[in-house]
Amino acid sequence: MAPPQPQHRQVWWPGRMGGAFGPSFLCLVCLIYFIQGFRSFVWTAVSYQMKDMMKLSPSTSQFLVSLAYFPWSIKPIYGILSDCIPIKQRKRVPYLIISSCLSLLPWLILGLSQTLRTSANMLTSLLIVQNLGSAMADVVIDAMVAEAVRSAGPEFAGDLQSLSWSSMAVGGIFGSLLGGYALSNLPIHVIYVVFSALPLFQLVSCMFVEDSPKRFQSAIDEHNNQSSVTAFSEEGSGEALGKEGARRRKGTRKNNKRRPLSKQTEANEKSNGSFNPSPSLSLKSAFFSLCTAFKQPAILRPMAWFFFSNVTIPNISTVMFYYQTEELHLEASFLGTARVIGWFSLILGTYTYNRYFKHKKLRDILVFAHVGLAIISLLDIALVLRLHIPHGIGDKYMVLWGSALADAINQFKMMPFLILSGQLCPPGIEGTLFALFMSINNLGSTLGSFLGAALASALNISTAQFDNLALGLGAQLIGTLLPIGFLFLIPNEVTGLAS
Repeated sequence: MAPPQPQHRQVWWPGRMGGAFGPSFLCLVCLIYFIQGFRSFVWTAVSYQMKDMMKLSPSTSQFLVSLAYFPWSIKPIYGILSDCIPIKQRKRVPYLIISSCLSLLPWLILGLSQTLRTSANMLTSLLIVQNLGSAMADVVIDAMVAEAVRSAGPEFAGDLQSLSWSSMAVGGIFGSLLGGYALSNLPIHVIYVVFSALPLFQLVSCMFVEDSPKRFQSAIDEHNNQSSVTAFSEEGSGEALGKEGARRRKGTRKNNKRRPLSKQTEANEKSNGSFNPSPSLSLKSAFFSLCTAFKQPAILRPMAWFFFSNVTIPNISTVMFYYQTEELHLEASFLGTARVIGWFSLILGTYTYNRYFKHKKLRDILVFAHVGLAIISLLDIALVLRLHIPHGIGDKYMVLWGSALADAINQFKMMPFLILSGQLCPPGIEGTLFALFMSINNLGSTLGSFLGAALASALNISTAQFDNLALGLGAQLIGTLLPIGFLFLIPNEVTGLAS
């Protein structure tokens, strides 16, 4: 008779995550990323308010939406302000409370002012404040996730990343589905009030999350004690092993190195709170380190290419929204369904990239992405020129295919950007520099949107005049192919896989 085999107790994944980070922390992470995705529910209503209620032209709406998203381009400011406070004084939750209030109040004001004549300037100002709150929450929750993973162990890094991306995808799917239904059955100001319940719930949830949960703090203390013992035992050699670098939600960066005993002791004193530099000194130091790291050619050249690749593409998505609703007469519920298809395609694109493309050279991946985006522009040109009609293809099929392919192909550009950003971040300022990389990417997209607004205005595209829209899409196609000629800025040996 064979001896009994040992029974290994399998811990269910949610239970393991809950035991490591605490249910309240996990709920907050899921909620914030869910809200980020669910924003499509309310921004669809914003688009219709600008078009139907304010009677804004496509170029004006494109300009105002681009302006409203500008706070996402200055994310390093939020990171520096929250990271430069000494550890014993650092409080993350107050930043989340402030960001929740900034996200909540604009929607309440817009929802409760249905009897007022909301001007375009007032709407844009409120949207800027709302995006400021959302961007700040994104930076702070990134920092809290990094601290949690560092304390609980690197084996949980992939789990939290999967949880955050999954929550955002689920939020995007539900937001797109319910957004179209809500526009068909509810007034726009009611949609604003309904959505404000989520930032309110986020605000309440912050009250139940500790800045430094006992489990995290005990792990940090244990690590500091081990570092002190190591430093004492190696006093003869005068060196000790350094700490692992922090991990961010959208990239992993580890670094183990040896440092002198005096620096290790100083680091331990900082961690224990006995050494607290002034916030102004920390701010200057962080800014100097940020500038020094960014000026390195290995960092500056790839980031310059990604910035350039976004600026050269005139974004006329708002103009296309006007064309789809005014000229093609597509209803809001269908456009919501198209966005749902886009979210599923985004997930599919991520899987396809990880399965088949991540071992390819980064230059080849980016060529594939930009050629694919150029093909999407050709589909839009065919839609506007009505070239699909003789072949019996309906407008809805063209829009669905365009939305699905665009979101999937965009992942072949976004995933390498995230991975390369994680590789380029030097130790010590990973979080702030990564936020800078994301802001550069966001700023490039924002400037591309401004360029699209200027292009629409120059071509005299209006709600009743779309004759020159095909020319605008042709300019977009040329701008999409242009960055391929500057791929020499990307190192040839770099692949799409994090090293």
